[in-house]
Amino acid sequence: MHRHRIALGISQEELADRVELDRTYISGIERGIRNPTLLVLLRLAQALQVSPTDLLAEQPGVARQR
Repeated sequence: MHRHRIALGISQEELADRVELDRTYISGIERGIRNPTLLVLLRLAQALQVSPTDLLAEQPGVARQR
């Protein structure tokens, strides 16, 4: 998600405003400590102009949290 947000040139706060969520929740999702619901994932994908599948794809070089 972070990569897509940066590619659009928007801040966490701007993304949070677009999807009507708190900025700290967006931060938590990007850091892997929050798991969005399916509906939130769909809203994020729409705001970031990508498919939900793109948001779920594992990023190279990013360690999975266990």
